Amino acid sequence: MPVSTTTSRAPAEGDLAPRYHDVRRFTEQLAAPLSPEDQTVQTVPEVSPTKWHRAHTTWFFETFVLPHLPGHQVVDPAYGFLFNSYYEAVGPRHARPQRGLITRPGVAEVAAYRQAVDDSMDRLLAEGPAPEVAALVELGLHHEEQHQELLLMDIKHVLGANPLRPAYADADPRPGGGPAPPLRWIEHGGGVVEVGHPGDGFAFDNEGPRHEELLRPFALASRLVTNREWLAFVDDGGYREPTLWMSDGWAAVQANGWEAPEYWQRGDDGWSVHTLTGTRPVDPDEPVVHVSWYEADAFARWAGCRLPTEAEWEAVVATLPADRLGVDTWGLHPRPGEGQWCGEVWQWTASPYVAYPGFRPAPGAVGEYNGKFMVNQHVLRGGACITPAGHTRTTYRNFFPPGARWAFAGVRLAVDR
Repeated sequence: MPVSTTTSRAPAEGDLAPRYHDVRRFTEQLAAPLSPEDQTVQTVPEVSPTKWHRAHTTWFFETFVLPHLPGHQVVDPAYGFLFNSYYEAVGPRHARPQRGLITRPGVAEVAAYRQAVDDSMDRLLAEGPAPEVAALVELGLHHEEQHQELLLMDIKHVLGANPLRPAYADADPRPGGGPAPPLRWIEHGGGVVEVGHPGDGFAFDNEGPRHEELLRPFALASRLVTNREWLAFVDDGGYREPTLWMSDGWAAVQANGWEAPEYWQRGDDGWSVHTLTGTRPVDPDEPVVHVSWYEADAFARWAGCRLPTEAEWEAVVATLPADRLGVDTWGLHPRPGEGQWCGEVWQWTASPYVAYPGFRPAPGAVGEYNGKFMVNQHVLRGGACITPAGHTRTTYRNFFPPGARWAFAGVRLAVDR
């Protein structure tokens, strides 16, 4: 089925009602190609059903925003248990690994739930919410945009687990790229740099406070690691050489039988890859995607390089003109190109996900949004092709466990100088 290229950007940040409906509509557009059966399956604990994403993002508005609408009645009290994700302060919740066992409410009931909450939100937005309520609405919209990306990541895993390897869409809305440009090194002399969101416009709490960091001289690659380069790593026995891997990473290779990125399959004619638009031969010029931090770190070591820290990544991006950061357009698969700092694949960094100096989570349940996950995760930067257009920023800190492979994550190399 064709997928609309409409994305969830607001016409004007100051008018929340149009933006609210743009975001909510885009979620439904993403779900439209999927059958009720597609929307119910959960293949691994990390993957949530499409139906759950649609309901959870609705629950967020009903739970955190609509208590500010006088007279609002909760649509169904049971939904709070089914569609709460991890907000302990809100109450108990259904276990994450068992989300795919919920056949009822079905897709139609979830659609009715979304409509009922949207109707209540219309009344709240028409009344002109107070600034603190408007801030919660804005947070909810960025939260839903995160789940739009997760919806595509998760359904790709669901369809990829099907022996028939069905496609999510007939074609990518973006045209394909050309050959990968030669790799160059972008030099940085180090010194004291400022890192973090400056405070103008929306940011998640984990992007601040803005602070100084001291860097030694280094250089970052001018483009992402390509499939051609990854194939060389595979052919050189990279997945069979324990000296390249962290201990936990080598254990993951052995336990899971990794021999290539997620969604790659070796056949008589070479390697193929399952994408959201179907299975096809691996394009050597495309950025490699669906590799874990363990794999990224091992590849960098094999290449005689390392992964950049998030402060190095942000410091280099701050020196580049906007037209070199990447095209902020929505698509279903990463493309070759120069720069690729934003909008192709999330880029693993060497940085563990920890708090910036002076970070304080917000009070109450919304403070659970980011802060309590600051352990056993690594930071990724830059956004991916499936990230809604305009959602990411150069200060945006995504994070995943080091073994995660279903995310749209790739690699940019760094070297010391």
